[in-house]
Amino acid sequence: MNGLNKLLIRTLFLTAALMFGGIFSSYADDLQMFSNARLVNNPANDGDSFFVETNEKSFHVRLYFVDCPETSTSSKSDARRVREQTRYFGLSHAARTIHFGNEAKTFIEGILAKPFTVHTAFASALGRSAKGRVYGFITTADGDDLASLLVKNGLARTHGMGRKTSNGIPRNEMIERLRDLETSAMLKRVGIWSESDPDRIAEFRAEQRSEDQELKNLQSQVKKTKSPQDSLDLNTATEKELQSIKGVGPVLAKRIITGRPYKIVGDLLKVKGIGPNNLEKIRPYVVVGKE
Repeated sequence: MNGLNKLLIRTLFLTAALMFGGIFSSYADDLQMFSNARLVNNPANDGDSFFVETNEKSFHVRLYFVDCPETSTSSKSDARRVREQTRYFGLSHAARTIHFGNEAKTFIEGILAKPFTVHTAFASALGRSAKGRVYGFITTADGDDLASLLVKNGLARTHGMGRKTSNGIPRNEMIERLRDLETSAMLKRVGIWSESDPDRIAEFRAEQRSEDQELKNLQSQVKKTKSPQDSLDLNTATEKELQSIKGVGPVLAKRIITGRPYKIVGDLLKVKGIGPNNLEKIRPYVVVGKE
């Protein structure tokens, strides 16, 4: 069994969580079809997100189900995403990820040189576009699904938002089909997979998962600790807002409101149920006016 086959066996279950974790149903309206669509030349275009125009509308389409490598690291978010993609594909350097991102962009420019069909329900796709993006499916002039072509040619991974396709394929079935195409591309070592390091890809992905978990833990800690700008004014805070402070229940919140007005936070000691110890626990979360 060669190294790549061992890699597939070793990482199949490891990658499943990442793939499924990033793929959610888009509960939007029914898909609308726009025929004879044309690709619009725009610097923001890349392999999975580009501007199109039809006889009726012009919009920025983000493909369902797939994620192509980024084409630049012009922002911090781009740089973080390139690092994550580099690890996912098992590349030795981020510059190669950018290279294949531009390869994907060139690929779609060739494929979409002829008029194509867009199916979209205009579900919002988060992104950097000033005018916003919408999720959609692209069917090429030859009748092929563009997302599938990108994965088949090793220029994208199975990752992102998904829903029932324009030709009726259920979301979960489409995920499985794309995963099979991705596995095939890995075995054939086409596109970005031609430079993957099969002996280190599991290590790279483990590093990414570790950092992702560390970030989640940090975000969780921040949510539990209010910053100064989150502090509540004792003289204006609502009962519900006061209850957001740990240790302040409905009864104590009502007593705090009844005890208004306050000149300083220390005046809380006049409220029944608040002693010196409780005051010190509450103090970081409250102010009086501009105190």
